[in-house]
Amino acid sequence: MITRSRRLLSSLLSSTSLLANAKPTSTPIPFPPFQSLQLPSFHGANGASGFPGSLRNYSLLSLNDLRDNIPRKQKTRKGRGIGSGKGKTAGRGHKGQKARGTHKFGFEGGQTPMRRRLPKRGFKNPFSLTFQPCGLGKIARLINAGKIDSHELITMKTLKDTGAIGKQIEDGVRLMGRGCEHIVWPIHIEVSSVTVRAKAAVEAAGGSVRRVHYNKLGLRALLKPEWFEKKGRLLPRPARPPPKLKHKVDSIGRLPAPTKPIPFYVEANEGDEKVAGAEESPQLTA
Repeated sequence: MITRSRRLLSSLLSSTSLLANAKPTSTPIPFPPFQSLQLPSFHGANGASGFPGSLRNYSLLSLNDLRDNIPRKQKTRKGRGIGSGKGKTAGRGHKGQKARGTHKFGFEGGQTPMRRRLPKRGFKNPFSLTFQPCGLGKIARLINAGKIDSHELITMKTLKDTGAIGKQIEDGVRLMGRGCEHIVWPIHIEVSSVTVRAKAAVEAAGGSVRRVHYNKLGLRALLKPEWFEKKGRLLPRPARPPPKLKHKVDSIGRLPAPTKPIPFYVEANEGDEKVAGAEESPQLTA
């Protein structure tokens, strides 16, 4: 039944193609009215019809024509005999360095390689620090908007939570003097670095600026303490600044984020201490 229906379908398609390619003649040829081809129906075991009754519903796709999506060009297999075209030497040729193995990257046959012919220029400082700038004018606008409380200590976490600085903070925050004329009330702030203009403007208004040191882990604990709580870890201990940064900081950073500033104590000069000690010590008599 299946073979008969396919033969009827192929004969019908061939006849229609011949009619389409035929040249028109002067006298028309009468044709009988077209009737839809009725294919024999096949009923399965469950009573379902295997073939539809009309030509329009008949599909040319069969289950035996299905195949996998095989790539047109197969991968070249080397060293698999002469018939493959890449056997024996596998496309490397006879003898020589290129046939036997590989050489290290940048090797140019013995001559001075490019990496040694070009001169060196500049260097990369391993002790360099990248601070994110933050102007005093932006802090003043946030205070006026009510997002920052000027009566409390302003830390780098406060600046990050209020949007004064971005989220990508590498080594800390540097306080800049842009908009320093808007600071008319005392504020207390702790940052990694500060410019001379910004420090003078804050101190002129009655506030204070303290330079604190945080290493990479300590800065993460300051800005994202919830990360340590989520991992079930304790906050790290504050790290001391390296010897090269001792003169650039005022104190070690505190963890967790502090809320009250540390007052600055004015230390007496060494000369004054010596004079006071000499006055207090009794004189020896001969």
